[in-house]
Amino acid sequence: MQLPPKVTPRAFARLAEIGANLDGKALRVAVEGGGCSGFQYEIALDIPKNDDLILEGGGEKVVVDAVSLPFLAGAVIDFSEELIGARFVIDNPNATSACGCGTSFSI
Repeated sequence: MQLPPKVTPRAFARLAEIGANLDGKALRVAVEGGGCSGFQYEIALDIPKNDDLILEGGGEKVVVDAVSLPFLAGAVIDFSEELIGARFVIDNPNATSACGCGTSFSI
């Protein structure tokens, strides 16, 4: 059985700061074909769907669709603030290589 992805308290706190749940939305993390390394992450606020895996913390939600779930098994979803900007980041143990942009990877 595959481990589900995990979400850090910092990521849930950022969702609370931006008021994602006030509109009934969650952070959707999906994997799609494309990008410079073969796959890319799609991260957006979205309404949860019936077949999504829902990860909850601090009154906030992160959702992953069934197709993306195997690509994100054991991944850690976090929020990072650096001098170059702030963004949600994914530490994915399934990725064998990643692009410098941080959103494209290969398995």
